[in-house]
Amino acid sequence: MAAQPDEEVFVFRTGDMALGVLSARVREVTRMGPLTPLPRTPSFVLGVVGHRGEVLPLIDLLRFFGQGESRPTSRSRFFIGETGSFMAAFFADAVVGLRRILLSDKLPPPLGGGSQAEFLTGVVQSPEFGTLNLLDVAKVITHARAKAVIR
Repeated sequence: MAAQPDEEVFVFRTGDMALGVLSARVREVTRMGPLTPLPRTPSFVLGVVGHRGEVLPLIDLLRFFGQGESRPTSRSRFFIGETGSFMAAFFADAVVGLRRILLSDKLPPPLGGGSQAEFLTGVVQSPEFGTLNLLDVAKVITHARAKAVIR
């Protein structure tokens, strides 16, 4: 039996969405700490969090996609996504963990999927999650940074 090419993704839930991010783009997952709100930032930036001597913007993907808003609790987590020299923290209601997906199971993002589709690298149908949206963290960080700088 020949091995099929696959990718390792970090899977988490926010709201009703199951999202996956290439594990190479995830630096770390940690508990929510103190959150400092920032005035005059886009609504999807909940504020900044300090982590290991760095100050990172905390992005709410539900607000980013216009699908509601997250409510941080003491059980909430965030993961640190990175692209090049830029990093951001992303809010997660629940962390599922690492999963392997076959490249042959990966479908392109849906056409007409709204603003969310442009930030996806694909989708995977799975019995465990239903629809798993594969998030392009680099594109989200770049877009969020550009929006914050304009303000």
